[in-house]
Amino acid sequence: MADDVAQAKGPLVWLDMDQKALDDAYDQTVWAANQSLVQRRREAAANAAYARLAPRRMSYGETQIEGFDFYSCGRKGAPILCFIHGGAWRSGTSRDFAQLAEPYLAIGAHVAILDFVSIDAVHGELPVMVDQVRRAVAHIYRHAADFGGDQAKIFVAGHSSGGHLTGCVVTTDWEAYGLPRRILAGAVLMSGMYDLEPVRRSKRSLYVRFTDENVQALSAIRHLDKINCPLILAYGSEESPEFQRQTCAFHDAVQAAGKPVELLVLEGTNHFEMVESLANPYGFIGRAALAQVRTAAH
Repeated sequence: MADDVAQAKGPLVWLDMDQKALDDAYDQTVWAANQSLVQRRREAAANAAYARLAPRRMSYGETQIEGFDFYSCGRKGAPILCFIHGGAWRSGTSRDFAQLAEPYLAIGAHVAILDFVSIDAVHGELPVMVDQVRRAVAHIYRHAADFGGDQAKIFVAGHSSGGHLTGCVVTTDWEAYGLPRRILAGAVLMSGMYDLEPVRRSKRSLYVRFTDENVQALSAIRHLDKINCPLILAYGSEESPEFQRQTCAFHDAVQAAGKPVELLVLEGTNHFEMVESLANPYGFIGRAALAQVRTAAH
């Protein structure tokens, strides 16, 4: 029977996966039957939070999309958490994640939820998105005092494709932006992709233009020397095994490089439910992220 299964498999394209298995591994809808329900919960929570909290719209660049929603805690010298949303690099806006702000406001931190171009709008050019989120974080660092924040207390967090982008942020050469080498106080990376080579071989290459150069440049696991802040990495036990492997491999590499890193595994949690934990002060991720920021808030 095992031989029959093996023969039914196509040529291996990554580890023990044929093309269909790899495509499924990078399609989280295959692994989360309740995706639409989670999305409805998120939309309802985000709409209510956005109306209640009424963020200020701020700009970090010249185009309309280059902005962020800024939620102020009303304190000066407070930490700032920058959130980078997911959506397979194709979808999502800052407004869709307004519900994340409230727990951090409650402990005395500001929150900036970033907007950036979709991959389809730039014809698959992932470096454009990475440049935008890096410039956004650099702008927030430079103008932290103007926002009532503290340059020494800038945190970042991201999920899914936003986890990948956050990986690029924490491995940025900030001196190339005219900034100090260390501008981040901490980061939370959830369910991200830290090595783009297997992603390149999946069906995501139909809409992302992967090259040898950008796979090398935009894979966080290949730039461990540039990490200069503590990391919290997280994944859910119900995500695809390949997504779980990405986080575990990155964690092991960061740890081997002697950098401070913590790994959280959320049992019984799928890919789309991870963000709910970040927004929950009693959730595994929310508790750890709040503790990271709270230390700087007081």
